Amino acid sequence: MSLQVEKLEHNMAKLTIEASAEDLEKALQAAYLKNKKKISIPGFRKGKVPRQMVEKMYGPEIFYEDAANELIPEAYEKEVEASDLEVVSRPDVDVVQIEKGKPFIFTAEVALKPAVELGKYKGVKVEKANLEVSEEEILKEIDKERERNARTISVEDRPVKDGDMTVIDFEGFVDDVAFEGGKGENYPLTIGSNTFIPGFEDQLIGAELNQEVTVNVTFPEEYQAKELAGKPAKFICTVKEIKEKELPELDDEFAGEVSEFETLAEYKEDIKKKLVERKTSEAKREKEDKVVEAIVEDSNMDVPEAMIEAEAYQMIQNYAGRLAQQGLSLDQYFQFTGLNAEKMLEQMKPQAEKGIKARLVLEAVADAEKIEASEEAFEEELKTMSEVYQMEVEKMKDLLDEREEKQIRKDIVIKKAIEFVVENAKESKAK
Repeated sequence: MSLQVEKLEHNMAKLTIEASAEDLEKALQAAYLKNKKKISIPGFRKGKVPRQMVEKMYGPEIFYEDAANELIPEAYEKEVEASDLEVVSRPDVDVVQIEKGKPFIFTAEVALKPAVELGKYKGVKVEKANLEVSEEEILKEIDKERERNARTISVEDRPVKDGDMTVIDFEGFVDDVAFEGGKGENYPLTIGSNTFIPGFEDQLIGAELNQEVTVNVTFPEEYQAKELAGKPAKFICTVKEIKEKELPELDDEFAGEVSEFETLAEYKEDIKKKLVERKTSEAKREKEDKVVEAIVEDSNMDVPEAMIEAEAYQMIQNYAGRLAQQGLSLDQYFQFTGLNAEKMLEQMKPQAEKGIKARLVLEAVADAEKIEASEEAFEEELKTMSEVYQMEVEKMKDLLDEREEKQIRKDIVIKKAIEFVVENAKESKAK
């Protein structure tokens, strides 16, 4: 086999890979063996037709597609691995020559890892985070706990107000004709939840118990039922139940019920401590992001579109994996959201490009500072992984192939590069 590389614009390259006629013959034979059970020719038992007879009847081209599919992945991977090319995209393959008795030639257009002209990465200035916690923030956290511990009470002495939990009967009409799916009985609806058509819930505010009220709305233009989209409608509604939340009193008794503390003052102090910890953690991540963003902004690199697409595609695959864990397929997700693969890919691209540039500059920093993954750091990472997967470290090692181990070491280097640029950053006071 042989490889020729033609460098193109924007860090793209055209690889021309040639496999010998002998390699092609092996692939053609493999294609024949794969398909022979399906081949039927008069005078021969099914699956027993000699290859020469098949090629005589249909031409050798009958096996070309399967032979190419057999040969291309192996030849591509072998030649790329043997070269010093850093390919960062899936190959766009085109067969140039496939003919029995001749070398097999194909091209693969790929994106190559772009070089980085590293900008300033030491002494990057970032704004210092504000870690102060206000009384308002503490009370907001406490109110969440009060909401969780609220009791629901029925209301009969007033009309509906915003935030009420109601039970309603309703029937919808378009041009005074009831439409399918527009009727509901004993339907639970929280006012202000925005689960109904815009404007519907607002018009129930002030409605009395067990009295009819007419609600006039217009269906959104993008409404899922096309026959109703954009049309005005009226709903005849009856509020059958009104309920509201009654929050517990904010006192020592409440603090004792929801925490390990006996007084409200102690409880508030603990909330403050936890908020400081949360802000500190968020500030750390935000500082890392800002420092890396500043380095990217000051650096130059030409990221090929194919590299961005490959990264975005991988992000979609990862997301599909998370959906699968919840029992949902990607196709079902598309149905629920109105997205499709192309739209999702476009949505992912900005995030993919941002992640690529961040990693590229951090790799460049690691190279500049000669940052490496020590054996101690590698062992520590394996220990962490083994705890996550509840597996012995040695077994984890045995399961890793060479490529996975290499990736873990690269990730360690990236983490160390982040630590380096953050440690060398300068913080300025918030304005």
